[in-house]
Amino acid sequence: MQASRLISLVLVVSLIVNISLVTMLFTSEQGGSHQVEERLTSLEASNAELQTQLDQSNLSAEQAASQLAFYRSHLQTSTAYQVNDSGVSSAGISGTASLMAPAVMQRTVLNQSGRFITRQTISEGSMINISVEVTPGRGRVLVQTSPLMGEVFQDAANTAVAVAENRTGTNLSESDAIISIVADDRVPEVNGPSAGALMTLLLISVLDQRPVRQDVTATGTIDENGQIGAIGGVVEKATAAKASGKTLLLLSRENSELTLFRGEEQQYYGFHVLQQVPYQVDTKQYIESTIGIRVEYVDTIDDLVRLAT
Repeated sequence: MQASRLISLVLVVSLIVNISLVTMLFTSEQGGSHQVEERLTSLEASNAELQTQLDQSNLSAEQAASQLAFYRSHLQTSTAYQVNDSGVSSAGISGTASLMAPAVMQRTVLNQSGRFITRQTISEGSMINISVEVTPGRGRVLVQTSPLMGEVFQDAANTAVAVAENRTGTNLSESDAIISIVADDRVPEVNGPSAGALMTLLLISVLDQRPVRQDVTATGTIDENGQIGAIGGVVEKATAAKASGKTLLLLSRENSELTLFRGEEQQYYGFHVLQQVPYQVDTKQYIESTIGIRVEYVDTIDDLVRLAT
């Protein structure tokens, strides 16, 4: 009887020990699996971030190669940056002018939900400093930017010089026009034609010796006839201009209509669906009422000079 009780006790103890061991093993395996999953998720996030940095580095390298090819092609044809041969000689003209201009910066944000990682592109306004200098030279247009620039921006600079030359009746064949752009470190590159109108304004300011108002900024393209065209990112640029202390933003009249979106509930087969529906507002009224900076529309470079000097 006592032997039977002893055997029963041993069996009970053995069962308890086995249950404890199995529980510890299961818990350990679960913890290890959870740690592995966390590590895997962390590695996936790091990999996505590294891929973003690699994409940006590749873009910078492509821009640098494109910029080098652009200069080489112009040097080989010996026609680079030449403007017209009429007008008053600028041999005795020298001077500088500068102004802060709004630009749009795009950055990529990684959002993580569990093991899933999504990329979101966010557009933000930023201010860049644009300056021009006219010095004795050989009729060249020299552009230096920090960070890199693209070909579209270089073309806009050449158009700006040609328009300024025609508007002031000045022959720049004996002068160099040096255009400098300094942007925030967050701006990966400077490209696009949206600074064309402002570059033209600064060149005319130097050639005609008309100081530019520092409480004003402008954004818009410029064509060979001096017409100012539309640009993108109007709201972001207006926000950046206001934050920098500017009181007047000059926009192309082609930007006078702004497209916004509002949520409207629609019914489909008994289901309620929220849709984003576009609608148009006057850009000037919207920016002045929501952002708080005055806006004026311009059609030509003459309008821009009149309001900004």
